[in-house]
Amino acid sequence: MVTTEIHVHSVGTALPGPPVSTAQLARKFGMPRVWEQWVETFIGTGSRHLAVDLETGERRHTLADLGTLAGERALTAAGVGPSDVDLVVMATSSPDMLMPATVNMVADRLGIDGVPAFQLQSGCTGAMQALDVACQLLLAGRHRTALVLGADSCAKHADLTVDLAKLPPGEQVNTVLFGDGAGAVLLRTEPAGALAVLRRVFVRLTGLNRPPGQMIEWFGKAEQTSDRPAAVEDYKAIEESVPKMAAEALQELLDGLDWLDTDVDYVLPPQLSGRMTDRIVADLNLPGAQEVSCVRETGNNGNALPFFQLERLLPRMTAGDRAVAVSIESSKWIKAAFGLERV
Repeated sequence: MVTTEIHVHSVGTALPGPPVSTAQLARKFGMPRVWEQWVETFIGTGSRHLAVDLETGERRHTLADLGTLAGERALTAAGVGPSDVDLVVMATSSPDMLMPATVNMVADRLGIDGVPAFQLQSGCTGAMQALDVACQLLLAGRHRTALVLGADSCAKHADLTVDLAKLPPGEQVNTVLFGDGAGAVLLRTEPAGALAVLRRVFVRLTGLNRPPGQMIEWFGKAEQTSDRPAAVEDYKAIEESVPKMAAEALQELLDGLDWLDTDVDYVLPPQLSGRMTDRIVADLNLPGAQEVSCVRETGNNGNALPFFQLERLLPRMTAGDRAVAVSIESSKWIKAAFGLERV
């Protein structure tokens, strides 16, 4: 039976350990006080959670660990068991390994089996890509209950022995910008007990003939001596492009929903960093909407971020409230958004 509505029943999230402040990073890497001030002025992210121990370099949490905990919390919050889930979709830019896919390890730990499981390799818009895939399959009537996850961990790229002061700013940014985490949402075609209705999700690749704004390497055995940095960002290009792309994504979403900007009660903006989020919110120009952000506290944990925003949003919504979420990916320039309504 084909359904016409997708219902959000619960959200679960997971962070690895206590927050790590910028001051702690500065002490670890021997950076001066002026560096901390630079981070606050230009980045605006005060803390992040890391899956590695800052002192020993030991990796304490895998991506599968975080995804499993987020999934467990989502299932428990919805009162749903593993056997009720008939679809799993996960988005990440940092899987634990190339094979087996992390989504399959998470499903195994959760006790989910005999169902389709998909893993999408993508950056900041991956969570919305996963939501879009799940929604399309649910709307087609092929499935009834989907567990959708977004998770990222930069732990595998952490080099705690590096002389941070000698790195160019584009690589220093990555040290303070990113954190680790996972989120999960349970979507169902069944309305009873739902927290909200997911009205629309869209994803657009817009990177034709544009160089990537971010690149994350995956080094194989033959490349272990490569001098290429593991992660590089063109932060200037991101600063110039993301606010404009976010405004375009918002307008496309509103047009598709036939909503006016005055209909929006909450806005979940892209979460690149604290400062960038402030700038984007101003450019989105939704003065009547309350901002729902978390990046200053969680750091940029990629595909997990929309779920942390949803976790903050859903308890605040009352009947008739509408929310919009926007996500922009700079790796090859993707814009995405979704609209949510409490009914």
